[in-house]
This record gives sequence, C-alpha cells and structure tokens, in this order.
Amino acid sequence: MQIIVASKNPVKIEAASKGFQLQFPDSTIQVKGLSVPSGVPDQPIGSDETYQGALNRVMNAKKEFPQADYWIGIEGGNILHDKEMEAMAWVVVASKEKTGKARTAGFFLPKKIVDLINSGMELGHADEQVFGIQNSKQKMGSSGLLTDNLIDRAELYLPAVIFALVPFKKPDLF
Repeated sequence: MQIIVASKNPVKIEAASKGFQLQFPDSTIQVKGLSVPSGVPDQPIGSDETYQGALNRVMNAKKEFPQADYWIGIEGGNILHDKEMEAMAWVVVASKEKTGKARTAGFFLPKKIVDLINSGMELGHADEQVFGIQNSKQKMGSSGLLTDNLIDRAELYLPAVIFALVPFKKPDLF
C-alpha cells in the first residue's frame, strides 16, 4: 500500500504513517512525503479555508504522484470566536474511488499568540517568538508547547487520520 503525504513535514508524515498502520495492521505500508501547495494562505483562517487547504494538497499530490494508492492532506488552521482563536486541523484522505475526512480536536490559543497571528504572523512563527524555540511546526507544535508535550502535534493529528480512514476500513457503510 503506497501512501503519499501531501507534505514533507515529518510530523504529518508520522501521523499519517501511524494512522494507516493502526487502521490496516496486516498491510505493508510505504509512506512518502511530497511537497505540494495548499492553495490557501500560510495561515488559514476558518474551518472552510483550512479544509480547502487539506483537500487541495490531496488533489495536487494526486496529480503529481498518480500511481499511489492513497493521498493524505493535513492542514492546520485557526477559527475565530469573537476575540478568541481556536487552533485545529483538517485531514483529507483520498483513494482512486473515495474520500475520507475528519477534523482534529480544537484548542484555544493564548492572547499573546492570537495578537501575533492577528498582526499577520503564522501560528508556528508566533509560537517560536513566544516560546523562544525554532522550527516548532516540525516538532511538537502549539499543542505540545501548551500541554508540555502531553499532546504533541503528531498526537493531535492521529485521531483525525484514523477517523478519515473509516470509509476505507468500512467501505460497506460509505
């Protein structure tokens, strides 16, 4: 089973690989990351824009690597709730025949980070500035920074990957 993750981010590749392994434990799985555009801003705002980014990643990966069995796009975004901001991500998985999708849990960001995002900064860069670290998007992400790594970025994505694979695991229901 060949899976293309529509990103070279090791966190997204890890979540996709683990999700496929858990859902299809008897299959031989090969996972490859592929850098493709999302077609949305670097910092998607709103559920719809974030979902569109994940879907676009899948479609672009499918065009670039059509011989795969599955393509998976994971796109993180933020949802505005008045003056507060929720971080979340969409996961879209496609085969040649069908598509599965799921959203991660959401969590609210601290005001200091929200202010930086509202000034035009992307969440990962805001995290780096507030927490004084580098390359958080390819490590623990906001979820890991805020929970002292109880739930890092890969662990945040994993349940959504598993749920997005349900239509493929239970095809008679979809």
